[in-house]
Amino acid sequence: MKNNRREFIKKGSILAALSLVGMNSNKVNMLVDAGSKDFSTAFGPKKVPVEPYIKIALQTSTEPSENEIKFIQQLGINYVVLWTDASKSSAEYYSSRKKLYEAAGIKVFGFGNSSVHNQDVLVLNLPGRDAKVEEYKNHLRSLGKAGIGYTTYAHMGNGIWSSARELTRGGASARAYDQEKGATGGWDGKKYEEPLSHGRKYTLDEIWANYEYFIKQAAAVAEEQNVHIGIHPDDPPIHELAGIPRIFSSFDGYKRALEIADSPNVGMCLCVGCWLEGGKLMGKNVIDTIHYFGKKKKIFKVHFRNVNQPLPHFVETFVDDGYADMYKILQALKDVDFNGVIIADHIPSTTIPQTGTAFSIGYMKGLVERVIAEG
Repeated sequence: MKNNRREFIKKGSILAALSLVGMNSNKVNMLVDAGSKDFSTAFGPKKVPVEPYIKIALQTSTEPSENEIKFIQQLGINYVVLWTDASKSSAEYYSSRKKLYEAAGIKVFGFGNSSVHNQDVLVLNLPGRDAKVEEYKNHLRSLGKAGIGYTTYAHMGNGIWSSARELTRGGASARAYDQEKGATGGWDGKKYEEPLSHGRKYTLDEIWANYEYFIKQAAAVAEEQNVHIGIHPDDPPIHELAGIPRIFSSFDGYKRALEIADSPNVGMCLCVGCWLEGGKLMGKNVIDTIHYFGKKKKIFKVHFRNVNQPLPHFVETFVDDGYADMYKILQALKDVDFNGVIIADHIPSTTIPQTGTAFSIGYMKGLVERVIAEG
């Protein structure tokens, strides 16, 4: 059964990728399944409706070219997630991007702003915190005015940490983290290093107090504007890096954080990859986490990615090539009636541009359609 399912998914992914690089359908059919003459018999109904169930979105450009729009349409994607920074953070700009994509039949599910995301000023209560809180609240107000109902937020005081890139399947270049070799952090043009990224060691109580100060204000505006905030896990999910505790590195951390927020508009951007990076350090596995928070309607968006193994050393892989069974993860999302979006994330760099994205989306579509078809 497992082999049959994997074969189904693999063929769907290859079909999507090969078609997008210009191979005609006859050649694709011969290459993918020379022994099968009737795809409808082999794989069941050609199209399974996916809404209002799990939706697939592409994280893409706010200033797309005509070819980029066509690429999204060719992938069969109906949703996008966008990011900008303070230079373009306004209701007018958010609304203009929404109209641009809607003209192509594509919906903007969410809009992030890197200038109010992963900000040490907020996490560590540095000078200028209140101004940054106001900036974040204005971001939420702009989203509400533009009619965009979701944004991702991360609460890391010293950014995302990585080691030198490593190779994954077929020699593709991928992000890695190796505790033994050492790593550096970075975000928004800033670089962070061991032993103390900010000159001193912060306490866990400080980080929790700073989070509460921020989230109480943000949640009130989010509810007022009908915008949902999905909090992204720490990456990597290590409980302390360079003197800074990281509170979104475990199941218990999320449970406490969402209880503090006490808002229907504050939940999770569940990065499956981060949860897999943490492994046993997370306290609960990703399936149990989905069941717990999903039943509470606290999962708004999912980063659908895989890694080769958990900490202390991991390499990000193609979605089908890591240690997690992504099919079971989608089954769990369906079990809790998840109706947000899943996105391909941190895709390894392939030799031919965009084929990694095409492969990932094709694989995800095959999984989603199969999970829904199975009831």
